Amino acid sequence: MLTIVSASFARKSTVKESGNQLCYYIFTKRIDMSAVKVFLSLSVVVSIACNKQITQQANTVAKETASFVAVPPGASIGITGDTNDVITVTQTGFVLMGGGTDVDPAISWMLQRSGGGDIVVLRSTGTNAYNDYMFNLSEVNSVETLLIDSKTIANDAAVTNRIKQAEALFISGGDQAEYVRLWKGTLVGDAINYVINTKKIPVGGTSAGCAILGQICFDARNGTVTSQQVLNNPYGNKVTFTEGFIQIPFLTNLITDTHYNNPDRRGRQTGFIARIYNDQNRAIRGIGIEEATAVAIDENGMGKVFGKGSAYFLKADTALGKPEVCVSGSPLTWYKNKKAVSAYIIKGSALGTGDVDIVNWTNFTNGTAQYFSVNKGRLIVKP
Repeated sequence: MLTIVSASFARKSTVKESGNQLCYYIFTKRIDMSAVKVFLSLSVVVSIACNKQITQQANTVAKETASFVAVPPGASIGITGDTNDVITVTQTGFVLMGGGTDVDPAISWMLQRSGGGDIVVLRSTGTNAYNDYMFNLSEVNSVETLLIDSKTIANDAAVTNRIKQAEALFISGGDQAEYVRLWKGTLVGDAINYVINTKKIPVGGTSAGCAILGQICFDARNGTVTSQQVLNNPYGNKVTFTEGFIQIPFLTNLITDTHYNNPDRRGRQTGFIARIYNDQNRAIRGIGIEEATAVAIDENGMGKVFGKGSAYFLKADTALGKPEVCVSGSPLTWYKNKKAVSAYIIKGSALGTGDVDIVNWTNFTNGTAQYFSVNKGRLIVKP
């Protein structure tokens, strides 16, 4: 009988109602008073716990229904979904996409790690086309695109706070020179690094948005450059780099390249790695991604390749020494018995191929090993 009374008591919303129930059972069912004393002690504990839970739930609801931070006119170019902020449990992860057609499985992988939260897309030109696309691809609360096309907007506190509210962040294609010029050293740059390293939300980028994710990026401040131009002169005025803009620990000492097969950019990235190694005497790695392809890196630094094309994982063999010829105005020679750079190529799939340890640069599986070298400006690919 005590169990029945206790259950009835716990379900009631007021002390008065519970007291009436208790009196009924005491006088009509003749409950032993010692049992009643135990019951009363337990009831106090249950009441306190229930009140605490109700308070916590009320606070949670208040947080989840808070409005988004208002940003300056023109900074937001549209939102799809709920205009109230939600707070979800997120899981870190990074998507490096090679441009061209977006890779649905890779973007879904990123969105799922948002915990169904609010997604923010960053760009400096273009439309809000990602809003509906992402909102319909996965169950999320909202997708909003911010157009950050000036230093003024990049240093706006409301824009910064809006980025910090996100549960996933995606940087669209465009012009990496503009991203570096407008965002590096600003509040927006700080906010991007905050969500990566402090809030630890999933972050991705495609084309120019992927080009800036490595610790070192080809910034294209003097325009783009072809493979042959870099191999003919790795110190040409178009071979320019920015370091430390986006700070992803897994991508330390690494440079990305995109649109890897349109045109062929194997020589370009090999030349980038040669130049940086020659100047800074440190081991440099590279990830090159073909169009319609993406590398997804989880919270442990393990990477898989999604999509229709391939991803290239390059590393300079520093044990063999610096390039034989790497000087301004001369073609690059980085021969080392045709083994200057080790390359591993993994073809993507809808479910993700490979299980690469990006941190330790090991565990390369389900792909093909090659070596890249350069002789008098000519790229050599050796199985």
